[in-house]
Amino acid sequence: MTERADGQAEGQEIEHPGISEYPGGTAPRAARDRDPRNPADGTGGTGPTTPEPPEGTPQPRELRWAEEPRGCGAHDDPGSRAAEPERAPSVRRAPKRPSDEAHPLGAKRHWPRSFTDRLTDPLPGVRAFARLAREGAMRPSATSLRAELPKLPYAPAPLPQVDARALAIGWAGHASWVLRIGGLTVLTDPVWSRRILGTPVRITPVGFPWEDLPTIDAVVLSHNHYDHLDAPTLRRLPRATPLFVPAGLGGWCRKRGFTTVTELDWWEGAELPAAEGASGLGERPRVRFDFVPAHHWSKRTLTDTCRSLWGGWVLTAPDGRRVYFAGDTGYGRFFREIGEAFPGIDLGLLPIGAYDPRWMLRPVHTDPEEAVQACLDVGARRMAPMHWATFLLSAEPPLEPLLRVRAAWRAAGLDRDDLWDLPIGASRVLEPAGAAHGAPDGDLGEGSSGSGG
Repeated sequence: MTERADGQAEGQEIEHPGISEYPGGTAPRAARDRDPRNPADGTGGTGPTTPEPPEGTPQPRELRWAEEPRGCGAHDDPGSRAAEPERAPSVRRAPKRPSDEAHPLGAKRHWPRSFTDRLTDPLPGVRAFARLAREGAMRPSATSLRAELPKLPYAPAPLPQVDARALAIGWAGHASWVLRIGGLTVLTDPVWSRRILGTPVRITPVGFPWEDLPTIDAVVLSHNHYDHLDAPTLRRLPRATPLFVPAGLGGWCRKRGFTTVTELDWWEGAELPAAEGASGLGERPRVRFDFVPAHHWSKRTLTDTCRSLWGGWVLTAPDGRRVYFAGDTGYGRFFREIGEAFPGIDLGLLPIGAYDPRWMLRPVHTDPEEAVQACLDVGARRMAPMHWATFLLSAEPPLEPLLRVRAAWRAAGLDRDDLWDLPIGASRVLEPAGAAHGAPDGDLGEGSSGSGG
């Protein structure tokens, strides 16, 4: 099967008709009962709280991926699949904390057929889809689109020139970042296409022309949804480009010719040599890529629900500075666990959009207040919002995520300069010390680049 140039698939590789993201359950799981927006929780109480589900609505069972390790990790015996073709392989328990081990680059590993046991909320049932069809609220109102689309922050500028010791980010839109770390240029969830399956065309252009990018040294992917895994964009890369992907996604990448595909389970890591001139300990400084949990799911075709894993990435420079890329995620306990496992995160790239209606999307997408709380949970000193102002995936007005995240940041008493609310096409360089240039709350981020201390 093949994929057309516009990102849509031919043959059987099509996503289920309807919305392109998991709508979650009908109520949050027990571990999420504390609402970061509630003043009683000590976080300022900005924005409305999520309404309780109607009386009689069945409560979803809380699923704990670490309790029953069915299909939780790399399969150690490649022969057992052939011996028992009708059963998922028996596998080891998934690691609950990161290991110092660096997994070999490009190694082919065997994984379970399904990662459903990693879900932290049940997949939706008939009742959820019936309610969605009845309410019909998965797009912003026409009024908000007319008023707010022209105001979306878009300020394209060239990527700043940095040396191998710098840590810099540039926002291309949605969850796509150009990250410079340890002298390497890393793309996160690169989507340079104008259209993805299941949504209207992108509402803002890509922040950086592809031909203006430096040599890409690596790509990290969070999961296989079309707005994060874009085949036409990946086809632009040399096939020797190292890809770091979730467990179970390596086969998809190798079928498209990529030769260095490193699949990782949660809490596993791998390393690439840093560029010459990168500062760090030891004679051979390296950049570390650690795959961490997220509250989400995976699906790309009619038959592959949760057949590959999902998660975020912690990238550590040779000098110890860290960036956390959350990918796609709802709010939950994993943020605190990530912060405990990787202390001293310097910058969190966190999603703030695609959250309305809340009853539908809360399990898999943080809203702005939850994103600020997640930043606090992981212990990140700075936050760069993402996953908004690019594709119309849900019903909130286009500008609402930016306004609410600024209000939540202010309500939490955090330093305004540490909220890197960049316009699409803008960049920031993380300096070890010095003044930062934050956009004041009164404007929508019409800046290009700057440095932050």
